[in-house]
Amino acid sequence: MPRPPFVPAAIAVTLAPLAARADAPLPWAIGFQKGVTPTMAEITTLSTILNGMVVGIVVLVTVLVAYCAWRFNARRNPVPANWTHNARLEIAWTAIPALILLMFAFPSLRLLYFMDRTGEADMTLKVIGHQWYWSYEYPDHALKFDALMVPDEDIKPPQRRLLETDNPVVLPVGATIRIQLTADDVIHSWAVPAFGIKSDAVPGRLNETWVRIDEPGIYYGQCSELCGVNHGFMPIMVRAVPQPEFDAWLADARVRFASAEQ
Repeated sequence: MPRPPFVPAAIAVTLAPLAARADAPLPWAIGFQKGVTPTMAEITTLSTILNGMVVGIVVLVTVLVAYCAWRFNARRNPVPANWTHNARLEIAWTAIPALILLMFAFPSLRLLYFMDRTGEADMTLKVIGHQWYWSYEYPDHALKFDALMVPDEDIKPPQRRLLETDNPVVLPVGATIRIQLTADDVIHSWAVPAFGIKSDAVPGRLNETWVRIDEPGIYYGQCSELCGVNHGFMPIMVRAVPQPEFDAWLADARVRFASAEQ
C-alpha cells in the first residue's frame, strides 16, 4: 500500500521525549534486555532460577570429577578394583537427573501456557511479514500501514541505525493486545526482546500471541527468521504510549494513511 512521505525531522521531534527510554541492543551487554511485559518478567524469573540450578549442577559435577581424579588415580590405587556395577548407584544417577529434568519441564510448560493464552483483549494488532518489511493493521480501528527501515542516509540522532522504521507501531500502555501474525511470501518471525515475544509469521497461517506493555517507551526488534538477502533489514519499532496519547495518534494516523492511499 502507498505510504505517506517520511519526514525525519517531524518523527525525530515526536520520538524525542521517549528517546531516553528506548530499549535496544547495547554493545557488550550481558543477559536480557529490560523486560516491560508480564511475559518477559516470567521469562526472566524462570531463566534466573534455571541458570542457578545449572550452575549448581556444573559446580557439583566439576567437584565430583576432580575428587574422582584425585581419589581413584593409578598412584593411589595400584591394584584396580574388580567390581563391574552397582545397581543402587545406577538407579540413583538415572533417577536424580530425571527428577531434575522434571523440575525444568514443569515451570517451562507453565510459562509456555501463560505465553500462549490470549483471553480477552482490549484491541488487536495484525502483523504481516513481507520481503523485506512489515505491514500492520488495526482491525478495531480501520487502520493499516507499512513500516520500512529508515536508510542510513536518513538517520538522525538519536535514531538507531538498522532499527528505526519510518512508521513505528504505536500501542497503548496497560492494554491487553492480541497480536495476529501471518506473512505474504516466506516465513518471517516478529521478535521484540523487551516484550518476550518471538512468533513466526507463516504464509497461509494466522499465528496468535499477546502482549501487555507496562512502561511507556520505544522498543526495538527484528525479523528473527532467515527470509532472504535483506533479512537483516527488517526492523521492528514499537512506541508504547499512555492511552490518551494513543487515541490522539490514532485520530491523526487515520487521516495521514487514508490520504496516502488516495
